[in-house]
Amino acid sequence: MAKTKKKREAVEEIAQHQRNEGIALDMNYVRSLNVNRSAVERRAATIGTRRSVKKEWQAAWLLRAVTCIDLTTLAGDDTPSNVQRLCAKARQPVRQDLLEAMGMEKMGITTGAVCVYHNLIIEAKKALKGSHIPIAAVSTAFPAGLIPLKERLKQIELSVAAGAEEIDIVIHRAQVLTGDWEGLYQEMKQMRAACGAAHMKAILATGELSTLTNIAKASHVCMMAGADFIKTSTGKESENATLPVSLTMLRAIRDYHERTGYKVGFKPAGGIRTAKQALNWLILVKEELGDEWLNNTLFRFGASSLLGDIERQLEHFVTGRYSASYRHPMA
Repeated sequence: MAKTKKKREAVEEIAQHQRNEGIALDMNYVRSLNVNRSAVERRAATIGTRRSVKKEWQAAWLLRAVTCIDLTTLAGDDTPSNVQRLCAKARQPVRQDLLEAMGMEKMGITTGAVCVYHNLIIEAKKALKGSHIPIAAVSTAFPAGLIPLKERLKQIELSVAAGAEEIDIVIHRAQVLTGDWEGLYQEMKQMRAACGAAHMKAILATGELSTLTNIAKASHVCMMAGADFIKTSTGKESENATLPVSLTMLRAIRDYHERTGYKVGFKPAGGIRTAKQALNWLILVKEELGDEWLNNTLFRFGASSLLGDIERQLEHFVTGRYSASYRHPMA
């Protein structure tokens, strides 16, 4: 009886995190979408003012945030040694003495993934061998995406063949700004097919989409085309992840789940640098989507510097003192 129950629970867990297979493009629904910016901004302004997470509860939330980080290096001067260091930090994101002080040393805490450019996938794969930490690769002419579709699809296929288990693709922003929803849907469908078994994370570059209504429509079209995650930004725009934008995208995810039964992940990226900011995003996800989304199969932070501040906050929890940044190994 117990064995049957465990088997059933395992099946339910797999079903809970099944991939988004997508649906047919529903233009009537897309046209009907309209976002009230004032209402969204008022709601977003309440995040962090109504809830206060302190002491051991704050430490627990911050450890959860660590497991949801896509530890990222996307700089022009990236080298194999940079990626090796990044992967070492992904394997051991929090100092062992801090984990031992919190009784968490046997929990196997790692970051959610490591995100790199295509040419460094091989280095990341070697450095992460045996860790079960997935490699995410940015693709499709990141960050602008302004090359022919055929070449974008080839980039995806090459990254998957090199070992990337997640592909962060960028959408063609002009299709959103001109209302070419059919064109966006068809391109996304082809990119989803090119990903094969790898999960597709669609970057909307929300700072370049002009309105929250455009962001909502782009979110739905990408999900209809089969995106497994929708992501706010490349991190290269002048405006990256914000709470109003995130709220708009989370509500699109909730609506899509209610309509189709598919759970799509969410990834805010760019500008999230402090533990306090991370808590605000975790609270927003909990309030809008519930605890089911508070794990690294459905929620990620796209960040590089966030981990350092979280580790400093955890040291303060353990010792009562804030440490200098040089006490924590760099990512």
